Amino acid sequence: MNRIKIQGLFIFIALVSMINPLSLEARAEKRIGVLLWSEEPRYIETKNGVIGQLRKEGFGEPEVKLTIENAGGNKAKLSEIVHKFTTAKMDLIISIGTTATIAVTREIKDVPVVFSMVYDPVEVNIAQNWKSSGNNTTGASPRVPMSKLVDTLKRFAPVKRLAVLYTPAEQNSVVQLKELLTAQSDSQLEIVPVPLTNSQEVALILPEVIRTVDAIYLSGSSVVGKTIAVIVDLATKAKVVTITHLDDLVNQGVLLGVCANPYAVGRLAARKAVKVLKGAEPSSIPIETLKNLDLIINLKTAKAGQFKIPPSFIKSATKVIE
Repeated sequence: MNRIKIQGLFIFIALVSMINPLSLEARAEKRIGVLLWSEEPRYIETKNGVIGQLRKEGFGEPEVKLTIENAGGNKAKLSEIVHKFTTAKMDLIISIGTTATIAVTREIKDVPVVFSMVYDPVEVNIAQNWKSSGNNTTGASPRVPMSKLVDTLKRFAPVKRLAVLYTPAEQNSVVQLKELLTAQSDSQLEIVPVPLTNSQEVALILPEVIRTVDAIYLSGSSVVGKTIAVIVDLATKAKVVTITHLDDLVNQGVLLGVCANPYAVGRLAARKAVKVLKGAEPSSIPIETLKNLDLIINLKTAKAGQFKIPPSFIKSATKVIE
């Protein structure tokens, strides 16, 4: 009887020794490509959230092979990276940023794509709708309802004219402008579109704009991101309120932010990636936004521009930069 038990134990150990290496090997064969559009802080934070959540759920290196690439805001380099991912036969691609995601999804149809930091995937034709992409994608969005942003702005000050800085060639910033134009009748707020195609235009156009508006909304435009110091300086000196939906821009001097935390957006995208890696079809996984948004106030800018902030408004802030 003891001999039979011992033989059974040996058989069990042998089976375990065979199964575990196979399981680890299968996990190690997973190849994930991570593509960032640029070095902007929100994209870096999103990437960190993605990697942190993947690792937490057992899909970090060395269990899987991660290939992380950054296009540096260069469309030619972006195209090269997409081609590289295509030939590498990835099991999954995680794209960060609208421009990066559009490039990936136009080229790659037979590999699951999980995107992050895409403001409106339906409007830019990445997905058919928010419940189901209808294709090989799913993801997480940093979308902030513009009605909520406008309400926050009007709680802060009696704003009547809001300039919107956007770039016509960048669909995410165009989407934000469209939302604000739609909301302007209900909010009794006049929207003033200000198209910016390059950095040089900012110093030329903005002084005149500032003389005619009460506030400026900074969209997700790359031109805005590159000239944030100039925009904030001109607006603050003129006591014009600046507001955005991007927390990294508030960190760089914008007065107010109604924002989706990029690290949390990255974590949300990674949870969807894990479902795909475990066998779910991307189209079966709804695209989501964060339920909780941050209200951020930059007190340094408030002091520099001598803005009077209502005490109740400060109390409602989730983050204050001093």
